[in-house]
Amino acid sequence: MGMVDGPQPGTGPQRGTPEYDWLYGPDPVASHPAGTSDETRPLGSVPPVNPDATRVMPTMPPAGGPQGPAPGPTDTAPRRTGRPPVQPSPPPLAPSPEAPRRKRRFGPWFWVRLVVVLWLVFLVAVPFWAWSRIDKVDAFPGSGRPDDQPGTTYLIVGSDSRAGLSAEERKKLGTGNASGQRTDTIMLLHVGAGPDLLLSIPRDSYVEIPGHGTNKINAAFAYGGPKLLVKTVEADTGIRIDHYVEIGFGGFVNAVDAVGGVEICPTEAMKDPLANLDIPKGCQEADGITALGYARSRHVYADSDFTRVVHQREVVSAVGHKAVSPWSVLNPVRYWNLWMASNGLRISDGTGPIALGRMAWAMTHISGKDGMSCTVPVLDGYIHWDPERSQALFKKIIADDTAHVGKSLCTPKGLP
Repeated sequence: MGMVDGPQPGTGPQRGTPEYDWLYGPDPVASHPAGTSDETRPLGSVPPVNPDATRVMPTMPPAGGPQGPAPGPTDTAPRRTGRPPVQPSPPPLAPSPEAPRRKRRFGPWFWVRLVVVLWLVFLVAVPFWAWSRIDKVDAFPGSGRPDDQPGTTYLIVGSDSRAGLSAEERKKLGTGNASGQRTDTIMLLHVGAGPDLLLSIPRDSYVEIPGHGTNKINAAFAYGGPKLLVKTVEADTGIRIDHYVEIGFGGFVNAVDAVGGVEICPTEAMKDPLANLDIPKGCQEADGITALGYARSRHVYADSDFTRVVHQREVVSAVGHKAVSPWSVLNPVRYWNLWMASNGLRISDGTGPIALGRMAWAMTHISGKDGMSCTVPVLDGYIHWDPERSQALFKKIIADDTAHVGKSLCTPKGLP
């Protein structure tokens, strides 16, 4: 029989013999001469020189520690270490060159959006700034007023105040140097369920002024300013005033110029040096100075105040019509000038932008089918109110029943 490699059964150190180590098993050195044993040794162990020396278990380096030499081409068997082999870390990647940054370009849509944003800021900021410069006045008496009424009624006053006008401007406007303060224009605007109604009160109307007897109604403004004028109008008409709006000569001119002028249609040529007016007959465009003279003149027509109040409503309605047109918003210059013209206004406390906007909007309907324009019914050229017709008209306004105001009550000059 052939020879068999390796230890045979029953051979080699046995338990309890000196060649058998209790911890590591049979001593390979003691059982086999050096260099002749084929018995598998623990990986990485080195036979001690002294057979009696203490043997140490082989250890693995910690994870991430120094690695041993890379296995050779013939060392392909995995090492029995009790844990998966640690793979060597890949070498760090070289930093890639930074890509050049693209320059940010602002396309056309960016500029369009920017313009739109700036435009919206402009539309909001200008009214707020202009509104902060409008004078507020205490225009309402503390007691003795009519009860609340349906609808909204404005008392619109055009004063002849020269405040803020230089000597050159007074000469240019033909206002003279009159002292004090009076009212050239007094109008009631009622806005409610029916047609909007603009009612002129001639300034020379003879009425009862509380505390001052009977006098022309514009004397109330001279005696006690807005508060006494409101008290007089409420006492004589029974109509409760909700908002007071006053505009002087300068503000009137600026408002007309802000909308690019208005159309006026005198029925005859008008030449009035006192109003600085010289215009031909017929419809024509008028700037602020011409429109002011047209609304103030009282020495051309025989019925003076009656024709003048018709002209005043004509100009006010034309300004309101142009002020609420889309062009007033789309044209930045016109938008700016229109709001700057509001600096010539004096309004009652509690009158806000919405109330003024509603007033301007109502002015656009006065000359149409949705509006009415008339003068307080009078008896004669001395401007005594017709007690029957005037009270009938006032009651319709108090009840917010302008839809049933007939032509007999609402006439252009107040005459029957």
